[in-house]
Amino acid sequence: MISSLRGTVTHVGLHSAVLDVNGFGMQVQATPQTLAGLRVGEQASIATAMIVREDSMTLFGFEDADQREVFETLLAVSGVGPRLALAVLAVHTPDAIRIAASSGDDKAFSKVPGIGPKGARRIVLELAGKLVPLEAKPGVPAQTWQGQVLTAMMGLGWSEKDAGTAIDAAVAEAPEVAAMGDVGQILKLTLRRLGQDGARSSARTRVGS
Repeated sequence: MISSLRGTVTHVGLHSAVLDVNGFGMQVQATPQTLAGLRVGEQASIATAMIVREDSMTLFGFEDADQREVFETLLAVSGVGPRLALAVLAVHTPDAIRIAASSGDDKAFSKVPGIGPKGARRIVLELAGKLVPLEAKPGVPAQTWQGQVLTAMMGLGWSEKDAGTAIDAAVAEAPEVAAMGDVGQILKLTLRRLGQDGARSSARTRVGS
């Protein structure tokens, strides 16, 4: 299997790129983010996954091995093929996908074109325990998990300001969770806080009207 490529970029399209590897033009399918980092005429190194079918062999390219790992894990979900798995990575970062899977956030997967509510719920159920957030290591500053949670929240559509305010409020109520640095639990608390604030806002609007 081909797990990586290094060569000169000869073409970059909307959905794929071609690398000249020792005289062989190797085409790889990739996300817009990965393709955006490639420049025609320059050297590039990408992680790859080869999908072999009866009538085809397709290479998928990634910025790093972490993206490839998430891609291959997504392929284990029933109904998720390589193109849909690539679409998930086009919408969410690997960290955001791990957090959504571990916290049961099916709405995050519903944001991906081609995935409906039922499909999103199935993905969350089948990924349970397979994709977990990268735990904060002992001695790592709190900013490590804060950055991960903030990135995940912004990936789910919240503004940086609203997400930051909600994170601060959530950990203030449960400092023991913050001390553990459990990204999944902190995300759950933050989402719950945003839901409660939204409910209060709606109630105030109804009363005011």
